[in-house]
Amino acid sequence: MPETRTRLPVVDMSTLDGTPSGGEAFRAALRSATHEFGFFYLVGHGIDRETREALFTTARDFFALPDTEKFRVEMLASPQFRGYTRFGGEYTQGAVDWREQIDIAAEYEPLGEDPAFLRLDGPNLWPDALPRFREVMLDWQRHCGDLGLRLMREWAVSLGAAPDTFDEAFAERPSTLLKVVRYPGREETQDRQGVGAHKDPGVLTLLLVEPGKGGLQVEHDGEWIDAPPVEDAFVVNIGELMEFATDGYLKATMHRVVSPPAGSERLSVPFFFNPALASTMPQIALPPELAAEASGITQDPDNVISGTFGENMLKARLRAHPDVAARHHDDLLG
Repeated sequence: MPETRTRLPVVDMSTLDGTPSGGEAFRAALRSATHEFGFFYLVGHGIDRETREALFTTARDFFALPDTEKFRVEMLASPQFRGYTRFGGEYTQGAVDWREQIDIAAEYEPLGEDPAFLRLDGPNLWPDALPRFREVMLDWQRHCGDLGLRLMREWAVSLGAAPDTFDEAFAERPSTLLKVVRYPGREETQDRQGVGAHKDPGVLTLLLVEPGKGGLQVEHDGEWIDAPPVEDAFVVNIGELMEFATDGYLKATMHRVVSPPAGSERLSVPFFFNPALASTMPQIALPPELAAEASGITQDPDNVISGTFGENMLKARLRAHPDVAARHHDDLLG
């Protein structure tokens, strides 16, 4: 029997800046990791430690604000699902996720409400009590956006396509989303669902976790693999649109977060790199040797994957935040 793999692969992006053979090795590792697991650790990404430490310092400062200040930017006030969510305010698979967070997305002038997913464009809610929060988060968005686009180009080449295959989908109004999340410690006897099992609805997720804080688990071969933080690494995973683009050769993978033990906490910052709401992901004509291993797009009647990102995202937001949906989008609830 083959050996059971108990941890995710590590992919080193610094090899891209070396020899051509180093670039080929990186692309092969990138393709293999996301075909076999849908997840990997990314090292050599070029984002310095000072920038990452500033991110977590600012995150801690935000969560240390009085509740009255956090409630001033509460998501309930945002039809675009932006802002602060208090403990127990988000759901996965109908169950409560035990975390608090603030959601920050790319800001664009709305283009209307037809189709309905265009309602997701609009302003963020920024905490006045922490003026530097906006600067630090926008800087992090820029770093992750540049990294995300570079990865997309390398994926395209690794799959036998031109490097600019995905560029058009991200060229105008890319729909990026940043979450700053705090998971409180929970007793063993309490519900430990930090985030319930789910697949991401978009293209690519870059997750940075506070050093030494485990809890992320990834499904592989019917089992849950622990994915603790690796020093100087992102945890990277693909979403449903990459499954769509590759006819299932790359698979969006179920994952979840288990709450930390009582007396501790866990900070994490996932960045979701997604195309424009109205864009449709191109479907790649895979080389024959890869196409032979493409199993098709997952068919789940409760979670139909669309090639149009906005349709996937709106579905996910309505389910995750039923209070916001009921207040601002009751016409979409059935």
